[in-house]
Amino acid sequence: MRAQLRFPATVVAPEVALRASMCLLLLVVCGPSAAARSIPHPHRQPKRIVRTIEKLEGQWRQAELHADTAVMSSMLSDDYLGIYANGMLATKAETLAAFQDGRAHFTEIDTFDRKLRVFGTTVVVISKAKVAGTTDGENISGLYRYTRVYHRSSGVWKIVSFEASALHEHGHPH
Repeated sequence: MRAQLRFPATVVAPEVALRASMCLLLLVVCGPSAAARSIPHPHRQPKRIVRTIEKLEGQWRQAELHADTAVMSSMLSDDYLGIYANGMLATKAETLAAFQDGRAHFTEIDTFDRKLRVFGTTVVVISKAKVAGTTDGENISGLYRYTRVYHRSSGVWKIVSFEASALHEHGHPH
């Protein structure tokens, strides 16, 4: 024979039930938007890793400005893929070749508004950059937002991915 639990019937005033229902509805409707607003505030970032990646970002900037393909080669993973502002996809070899033969040339790269997110052995860098330079003879000077992804393997941080998007002034079409 099974024991059955019985709960006493309770009477809830209609206004209390309505108020409880409204609170539940507000939690369901407003909860997700409150969570979305909290996304830009990441978990505590390991300071040692952040300092390391900041240093690597500076080394990468200098390598691009001086077309130092030896440094660039050491910083890019063998399976690196970059997506540039014109939508072109480039491998490590294609990226290095563009700097070696002068098709990619920068005279200015000023980065600002940088945010780093550390996820174990992967770091995502999101930043803005004011650049002056050319690619394939075309002027690419302007303001960009980019994402660069680093991954640590065997104790070494390498760039595995990059994507840049041109930023347009307010009122101009994208």
